[in-house]
Amino acid sequence: MDDEDVANRKVSFRKCLEHLSGAGKAIGVLTSGGDAQGMNAAVRAVVRMGIYVGAKVYFIYEGYQGMVDGGRNIVEASWESVSSILQVGGTIIGSARCKAFRTREGRLRAAHNLVQRGITNLCVIGGDGSLTGANIFRKEWSGLLEELAQNGEIDKEQVQKHSYLNVVGMVGSIDNDFCGTDMTIGTDSALHRIIEVVDAIMTTAQSHQRTFVLEVMGRHCGYLALVSALACGADWVFLPESPPEEGWQENMCIKLSENRARKKRLNIIIVAEGAIDTQNKPITSEQIKELVVKQLGYDTRVTILGHVQRGGTPSAFDRILASRMGVEAVVALLQATPETPACVVSLSGNQAVRLPLVECVQMTQDVQRAMDERRFKDAVRLRGRSFESNLNTYKRLAIKLPDDQIVKSNCNVAIINVGAPAAGMNAAVRSAVRVGIADGHKMLAIYDGFEGFAKGQIKEIGWGDVGGWTGQGGSILGTKRTLPGKSLEDIAAQMRKHSINALLIVGGFEAYLGLLELSAARDKYEELCVPMVMVPATVSNNVPGSDFSIGADTALNTITDAFESAILFADARDHHQEFCVPICVLPATISNNVPGTDLSMGSDTGLNAVVETCDRIKQSASGTKRRVFIIETMGGYCGYLANMGGLAAGADAAYIFEEPFDIRDLQSNVEHLTEKMKTTIQRGLVLRNESCNENYTTDFIYQLYSEEGKGVFDCRKNVLGHMQQGGAPSPFDRNFGTKISARAMQWISTKLKEAPGKGKRFMSDDSICVLGISKRNLLFQPVAQLRQETDFEHRIPKEQWWLKLRPLMKILAKYKVSYEVSDSDQLEPMHHRGHEEPAAI
Repeated sequence: MDDEDVANRKVSFRKCLEHLSGAGKAIGVLTSGGDAQGMNAAVRAVVRMGIYVGAKVYFIYEGYQGMVDGGRNIVEASWESVSSILQVGGTIIGSARCKAFRTREGRLRAAHNLVQRGITNLCVIGGDGSLTGANIFRKEWSGLLEELAQNGEIDKEQVQKHSYLNVVGMVGSIDNDFCGTDMTIGTDSALHRIIEVVDAIMTTAQSHQRTFVLEVMGRHCGYLALVSALACGADWVFLPESPPEEGWQENMCIKLSENRARKKRLNIIIVAEGAIDTQNKPITSEQIKELVVKQLGYDTRVTILGHVQRGGTPSAFDRILASRMGVEAVVALLQATPETPACVVSLSGNQAVRLPLVECVQMTQDVQRAMDERRFKDAVRLRGRSFESNLNTYKRLAIKLPDDQIVKSNCNVAIINVGAPAAGMNAAVRSAVRVGIADGHKMLAIYDGFEGFAKGQIKEIGWGDVGGWTGQGGSILGTKRTLPGKSLEDIAAQMRKHSINALLIVGGFEAYLGLLELSAARDKYEELCVPMVMVPATVSNNVPGSDFSIGADTALNTITDAFESAILFADARDHHQEFCVPICVLPATISNNVPGTDLSMGSDTGLNAVVETCDRIKQSASGTKRRVFIIETMGGYCGYLANMGGLAAGADAAYIFEEPFDIRDLQSNVEHLTEKMKTTIQRGLVLRNESCNENYTTDFIYQLYSEEGKGVFDCRKNVLGHMQQGGAPSPFDRNFGTKISARAMQWISTKLKEAPGKGKRFMSDDSICVLGISKRNLLFQPVAQLRQETDFEHRIPKEQWWLKLRPLMKILAKYKVSYEVSDSDQLEPMHHRGHEEPAAI
């Protein structure tokens, strides 16, 4: 890399905040309604971004009740007051229902309390009720101030100075029941709690051939139930938005008995707590149990999760989402004018957007109205593209039509895993196999990658063969890094022998390179002139053409789990001599390094035994020493895991290949961290991508920090290693792998229908593609086009979306850097859609 390239890379991070300043402004942040994991990450981001731009930020404790009561409930926040809260569930500033705020008198008192502190900017984290209350408050603001002036509680100067109130909302709700955003803060963490229980239940259910009815939260929204059913391959799911058709009792029992006949030893039924039938009558978990016992005689148990779903540590996804939304909320407040309507910061695909709060709330209420009026198709449509996509995918994968009702395509479609294993690969294979069978294809499984392909390790795979695959880590088909180049003739022979009409490849950068080699060989081997599509699956998240790869989310959770486990163990050793033995924290994460996708399928192997042990001693082992942890992540030359893991874990620095650094940068980081550790902060975290620099190794950085931090802090070092590729996939990776693979198979079916018969040769660039998420859209991009976007030497895309979030991590770590404002700094209409296919995460 030459000096000019280094300089250009550094300049790319020096983008301004468009002269945004919070000097003289005050922001109040509150959490309201039900709590959700990730709320603390949002609060932390609001406080630190607010202070960064020069504003005063105030905690408003106990939600609207604290705003009404005032006094000690409204306290100015400092930088240190939000330290070490990223990993804490719930909300440290409390949340409460407030009847007083629903009255004008209560809002009058709230306005008085805010004006006394100069607060004219509100950041509200809650559900639709909380956000509706904030908008009413904003509309009444000028009238409330006039009334306070008439009562002599404030003077005319205060009325003029604080003449308008800006309101920005963030949706914190585990139910994901707010229209306008693909995901709400807390939803992914709640799914983690549910899937942990489901995975545990499945082992005991298999042992005893039991049926389990699992009730999850969702009085008015079935998102948790639906995605849980997708993530675990449930036999049946009950949702308030999409009640079962008349006669569902008989249909469900037939489905359960058919699955048992296929030698499936367990049945899982998932019920949303608000499940209803087509007449709006409740369907309870006990009713379902009684039906199964009476009709089928199966040993059936009910498990009601309850508030377990709200608890626990927030997932990596929720921490990153909340941090991004919190920073965007502050920017939105500072850009607001008296004419700016209240907005809500939302997630659209992979982008933060601002939507009109009133329209979002109205659509959310329209969903409930549609359900009340039994317009269930409208309810599903209004719920949003993510919900609708999940429901359609579940229906295709859960219910198999009789063979005589499936129209045969007379086409053979093969599926292969290539590259390193990544959590979620098996979910992708299961989805592709079942969608392919439903479309009338004969599905063939290729074992052990291109090497097995050349040797003819190919077998037909059926609907029942992939049962139970969703939650399993690794690659059941087997996967190798071998490229097809040296075996093209043998592979072409196997394609001819098995009459393969299309190929689906699930894998990382090796899969991408293999697809390029197959594309280049089409002129020589006509057997390769078939539709081919790649689904990115790698922990490195380095595949060109996609913002995300299957497996990357699992790896990120491994990184955050490992950091927290390391802290607990280090603290324990200070207080318990039994722990004073050599301890090595083994790594669990994936590289996510396939070009063409932002995330790759990976592994979610956590150090569960370690965490459980640490939890038992946590109370008695509160640390007194200041420590800095140096952690090395995987990813090759791709810094995705280090950067995003740093954002999720609250790192002080993350060293990556994409942002060159030298000894002066290292020295500056050490000095910065040393000054921070002289305050009340007791923990520091430094992440290093494994290939960020050949000279500044993990050992070098560890020794540098240890030497320079003497007398202030000591250091611990952990190299995570290949554990990042292991373990069960996270709910995100299961769901993402399932949906994107189903879409890939639909593309194959469409291509094959364009060319009926077996004589068609596919030679065009658009017949050999990578499927991935790019910003808000799901795109099939020809590999020939992606070739120009790839840095082949370092196995990364030339442009990577997550680098825009790098300054965000630095700002939240108290570095003075510039930050590029969001792609869209204007309110968007609720129904804005581009021409491309939307990508619902």
